[in-house]
Amino acid sequence: MKKIFLLLCLFGAGMAAQAQDGPIGTRSSTDYAPGTSDSRNNGFGVKAGFNLADLRGGDKDAYKNLSSLKTYHAGVYAQFGFNDKVSLQPEILFTRKGFDAEQFTVQSTTPGQTTGETRETRLDYIQVPVLLVYNIVDNVSVHVGPQVSLLVKAKYAGTERQISSVGLNSLEYGVVGGVEGRVGPARIGARYDLGLADIYNDPKDAGAGAYDNVKNGVFQLYVGVGFNN
Repeated sequence: MKKIFLLLCLFGAGMAAQAQDGPIGTRSSTDYAPGTSDSRNNGFGVKAGFNLADLRGGDKDAYKNLSSLKTYHAGVYAQFGFNDKVSLQPEILFTRKGFDAEQFTVQSTTPGQTTGETRETRLDYIQVPVLLVYNIVDNVSVHVGPQVSLLVKAKYAGTERQISSVGLNSLEYGVVGGVEGRVGPARIGARYDLGLADIYNDPKDAGAGAYDNVKNGVFQLYVGVGFNN
């Protein structure tokens, strides 16, 4: 995943070099003709940040000692402005979700007794949100829209698991909402990724530690760099 992040950084540097022939992203929305598609909301960029991943759903409380997983996300985005206030922003992100929870294993030294052990469940997704962006003021905007994700890797207690053999749902969908601020080409934002699909398609295949009604919920903080067309 470090290689993915490095490639994204290199991509952003290359695009920045190309963007030097045009506006560099420091112009205000009011510098463009109102009511037209000419806006600082047109462009592309790179972003990366922190994930605080957790579970939601009716069976969440069935897990003992459940705690959030501190992970990350990184990716690229494009923006297509409709006017000086409204734009559409699709993104392609690598994002890591999951949770820590206590699972029970039988002690080999004392037959019949169990002991609790906290284990990490790590789920890696390629995520595609499509967000409607509205500028509240010139440098602050709200983002909201649907997202769909493809599960590409799963690890349980440090061991990689085959997605199809452990009852995991390979396709996830949900909604994303948040707020973003800009200073020149730089962006900083916060959002919440609300998963609406169950993590497990067939919990019986995943074993006793899996439940029917559990979904992903992720709070994200990020920074990015944008380049205007």
